[in-house]
Amino acid sequence: MNSTMKVTGVVIFGVLMSFTLPHLINLNTNRSFETENQRETQTEATTSSSNEVAIAPTPKDESGTPIEQSDPVQEETPVQEAPVQEVAPEPEPQAEPIVYDGMTLNELAEKLERSLKSTLDGTGMSFAKYAVDMGIDPYLAVAIVLHETGCNYKCSAQVRECYNVGGMKGGPSCNGTSYKKFNSLDDGIYSFMANLKENYYDHGLTTPELMNKKYAASKTWATKVNNYISKIKAA
Repeated sequence: MNSTMKVTGVVIFGVLMSFTLPHLINLNTNRSFETENQRETQTEATTSSSNEVAIAPTPKDESGTPIEQSDPVQEETPVQEAPVQEVAPEPEPQAEPIVYDGMTLNELAEKLERSLKSTLDGTGMSFAKYAVDMGIDPYLAVAIVLHETGCNYKCSAQVRECYNVGGMKGGPSCNGTSYKKFNSLDDGIYSFMANLKENYYDHGLTTPELMNKKYAASKTWATKVNNYISKIKAA
């Protein structure tokens, strides 16, 4: 009797298990599936929230109307200007100095030139320069030359052939005469001016009247020289 009951109990248990076990397995499977779905949903939510860009809320006025916002002003990068190079001012041209009778050297040369003719044409600068350098009255020097050589019209042979502009005597001889011969016209002018300085001006003989006795035997020499001085000044 006990054996039969045991067998019967085992059979009944087996039948019950055959009906119950599949339900238990399905329930377990459904729970696992739901748990897995929940995990995936949470993962997607986390990923989505991390990828979202925070957008600032649009400001609104009291009536709830959105307020338009202007674009932020971008600061301009200051442009660096190239340094300005200072240009040195050009030196002002210096005025020519006054050398005689309110005139510059060039003006004096031009004035003398108006009285120098024939062979002496173009020698105004030589007379002006040597007179200023040696401290001699240029009007007086040219007046003596015009009187001694006749160059107010046509120069004498002494000037044309021997470059003797002041009737100076000495050697070498000019064509066998007692008058001196010079190598060039400028050489003759310089020697004449140097003779006036050394033998007359340096001894205080600075006017035709003071020079007359030593320079020429004629007593009217000074008067004639003064007449030429007046013409030169008026030219």
